[in-house]
Amino acid sequence: MTEKIAIIGAGAAGMLAAGRLREYGYSVTVFEKNDKPGRKLAITGKGRCNLTNNCTPDEFLTNIVKNPRFMMSSLYSFTPYDTMELFEALGVPLKTERGNRVFPVSDKAYDIVDALKKYMGVKPVNERVTELIFENGKISGVKTERKSYSFDKVIVATGGASYPLTGSTGDGYTLAKQAGHSVTELIPSLIPIVTEEKEPSEMMGLSLRNVRLDIYDTQKKKTVFSEQGEMLFTHFGISGPLVLSASSNMHDIQKGKYEIHIDLKPALDEKTLDARILNDFKKYQNKDFINSLSDLLPQKMIPVFVKTVAIPENKKVNSITKEERKRIVGTLKKLTYTAKGFRPISEAIITSGGVNVKEINPKTMESKLVEGLFFAGEVLDVDAYTGGFNLQIAFSTGYASANAIINS
Repeated sequence: MTEKIAIIGAGAAGMLAAGRLREYGYSVTVFEKNDKPGRKLAITGKGRCNLTNNCTPDEFLTNIVKNPRFMMSSLYSFTPYDTMELFEALGVPLKTERGNRVFPVSDKAYDIVDALKKYMGVKPVNERVTELIFENGKISGVKTERKSYSFDKVIVATGGASYPLTGSTGDGYTLAKQAGHSVTELIPSLIPIVTEEKEPSEMMGLSLRNVRLDIYDTQKKKTVFSEQGEMLFTHFGISGPLVLSASSNMHDIQKGKYEIHIDLKPALDEKTLDARILNDFKKYQNKDFINSLSDLLPQKMIPVFVKTVAIPENKKVNSITKEERKRIVGTLKKLTYTAKGFRPISEAIITSGGVNVKEINPKTMESKLVEGLFFAGEVLDVDAYTGGFNLQIAFSTGYASANAIINS
């Protein structure tokens, strides 16, 4: 092939696109300003790399929060099953865990990074691309901090603006704007939530399993997120898988806009829960209230819970009234906090917002404004819940951009 292709960014989308193009004999130059490719990949899934979600494309689309329709074509062309097949073929055995999350059997993200580096097959040029070069409405090359290069086609796969230490510093948005593209508002997504209340900080480090988290929008008077799973109390508020997913559904946080409701006992209805509490109170009838909750709640939560229900901690269990018991049940089913804001975008797993997808061909990922210019991965205004969905978006869009060049 005589065409020369540049890929800006050696992350998930860029490395996959490079490997696909090289399978067809294209001359590919990958630019990566980090000294190592795949730095963000290496820390995903707490260093284990949740690389995709073992589900059908239809199920997958329901987990895309922003612009799911834009993803239909590329997702059906390169599905989660195709991703799994590729990595197995590259010598990485995979396993599926709870929530259909797919990980390498080794639990080592570096195995995924190494497989992609092998598939990419070229050593990236360790230079930062600062400018795109155009000629007669077409892409004709790139400029780095050191020199200019000529290319026939360019794929921008620079990532977003989250985790800047891994190189995601928003370079792709600057390049997109040079080409005349609009960039939607950039906000952190899949990010921990800061609460107005200080109680979560008193339970810092406490992890809860099998709880239900609801986010209630007080302005629209409706629940915008409801899911069961794991969460964590921190020094600033709440975090963990449930919270990260919930954050994708919260926009324009203002004082009092979002209430956080935690159902600590989602498997029990109020009547059953009351019977359970009565049983516990019978068992601990001569004890102080604070010493009667160890069968019901984690130790670290008990002092905070007692304060929340406003029952004196040294009140004897046998003198607790029906009204007070009702308050205990209500709090167990709906422990309430208020969202104050998010942690900084630098702590977000992904960036919500990006290159406006109305200006991109969804089948090819090619710019509708500049011929020969493609975008792939997190730089696009598409994001999804946690669970391997965002990495799959990177793989599917990277594959689509490479395939469009192969088939042009």
